[in-house]
Amino acid sequence: MTQESVEIDLIMQIWKEGNMYVSYSPDLDISSCGGTSEEAKRNLYEAIEALLEEAERMGTLQDILEEAGFVREDTTWRRPDIIATERVRFAFSP
Repeated sequence: MTQESVEIDLIMQIWKEGNMYVSYSPDLDISSCGGTSEEAKRNLYEAIEALLEEAERMGTLQDILEEAGFVREDTTWRRPDIIATERVRFAFSP
């Protein structure tokens, strides 16, 4: 029996911290790292795959994705549309 393939649209961010690259998916609040940006990206894919496979095994995948705001359309889980992304500076007095 062939298992149905499912796609999930995600955002991935990569930045450098010291000598390491950090990869992060805010959609699933999961991160990884690597010595290069490509390694960090590959490691994040592996972390996401492990998370999704375990959630599917436990029967919680749909709950996790719906709580994160995803909506299923056929075989694709679509993330919420981003209305705006801004980089802002916030000043405060401790």
